[in-house]
Amino acid sequence: MSSGQGSAGNVIAALASFFIPGLGQLVQGRLLAAVVQFVLAAVLWLILLGWVVHLWSIIDAALFRPRPRYYA
Repeated sequence: MSSGQGSAGNVIAALASFFIPGLGQLVQGRLLAAVVQFVLAAVLWLILLGWVVHLWSIIDAALFRPRPRYYA
């Protein structure tokens, strides 16, 4: 299974972020991005702009491409 853009993992992460902003990033193991997106969405939903962060969270999870790891 590939781990790049369009992989099954990214599709699952994007679906998770569709339901809860930041959940897809958490599934991908990106804790800081998950917390930032969740908190921003929660705060901005109070002024009806949370949908912006919500969409950003979905797109970010779908397009995430992990950095290659180099071992010495």
